Amino acid sequence: MAVLKLEKANERQEIAFELDYLTSLTTRQRFQMMLQKSREMLLLLKRNGRRKSTQVVKRT
Repeated sequence: MAVLKLEKANERQEIAFELDYLTSLTTRQRFQMMLQKSREMLLLLKRNGRRKSTQVVKRT
């Protein structure tokens, strides 16, 4: 896997690099990555608990 190194932050080059990488993968590889990330997210939710989002408190 290649690593992108830039002197200055360049969003266009980052997006182009990411798209080149993703298009180099097969459909099966992309789905495997997606499923792996889904499992990682589920594990993080189980480990850290499902916290409630912040709420706006009305002051009286």
